[in-house]
Amino acid sequence: MSPQAQAPAQPQANTPSPPKAARRANGRPSTRTMLVALGLLVIASVVAGIVSGSTTVLIQALVTGLLTGGVYSLIAMGLTLVYGVLHVINFANGALVAVAMFVSYAAVNALGLHPYVALIVTVPVMALIGAGIQAGLLNPIMRSPIHTQLLITIGVALALESLLLIIAGPNPKSVSLPGDFGVEIFGASVSVSRIYAFVGALVLVALLWIVLQKTRMGTAIRSVAASPEGARLVGINVKRIYIITFALGASAAGAAGTLVAPFTTIEPTAGATFNLTAFVVVVLGGMGNVPGALVGGLIVGLTEQLGGLILPGQSPLLAVFVVFLLVLFAKPQGIFGRSS
Repeated sequence: MSPQAQAPAQPQANTPSPPKAARRANGRPSTRTMLVALGLLVIASVVAGIVSGSTTVLIQALVTGLLTGGVYSLIAMGLTLVYGVLHVINFANGALVAVAMFVSYAAVNALGLHPYVALIVTVPVMALIGAGIQAGLLNPIMRSPIHTQLLITIGVALALESLLLIIAGPNPKSVSLPGDFGVEIFGASVSVSRIYAFVGALVLVALLWIVLQKTRMGTAIRSVAASPEGARLVGINVKRIYIITFALGASAAGAAGTLVAPFTTIEPTAGATFNLTAFVVVVLGGMGNVPGALVGGLIVGLTEQLGGLILPGQSPLLAVFVVFLLVLFAKPQGIFGRSS
């Protein structure tokens, strides 16, 4: 056979099969990746059970980890959404969570609302704050270098924390959930407030996904995320979409702040820990990937609790950062991240 006859076959041999190519394009994890992650969680659970010497303690850690992970997912959802569309790393995300806690506190004490009914106040308020930040501070510098955008979001975080300190003072505050009591789940004792927060977080994550996937606005947001210039050419107001996206991200942070308020100390710097955890969640799940934020949050919640059993006396975040570093080495783009 002549070389000319053989030439067309060479590109086909090097071209990936359609299913694998589509999976990488959509940022979906391979079956192998998911099995490895599941296997590591099973191994960690077994080790934690052996170290603790109690099945009840292990179940308690697993249930608490899942419930906490759901809230982490919601906090990370706003962060990953903003990055996926605007390509801006929002260091003010944790400060927005703290602002939402104080708004929730004010709604409960000044308006007499139920701590979770306060969502009807905190979500719109945080959406307006997010829209204002994007329209007034970030839209004018969207074409600036990334370090300029980072400095703006860091400055916003510091300004919000300082403002909270001036208005509310340094003394910690709390919101109590009426009728809060403990229930048993597979032998583990869990407060009702944590169950409400977990269910509420999953519902809000699902609603955000529906908005992004099933509405015209969601289609416009995804179009801008894929190609701002292309979206502009077909008549989409890109700056307006940026404002709406940041408002949605701030709303997610605000909802998370309200959901965790009944079992978290409310203080101006309360969002710092959530901010750090949210970044870990986003990197684990894949920067800009909404389903990845959900899975990453659950993984971080479980790792935090199991790590506390395996490494007693150490900070629960130690195990989280160990897993974080391992993922960066093994799969830098994250579990749901796109391969380059």
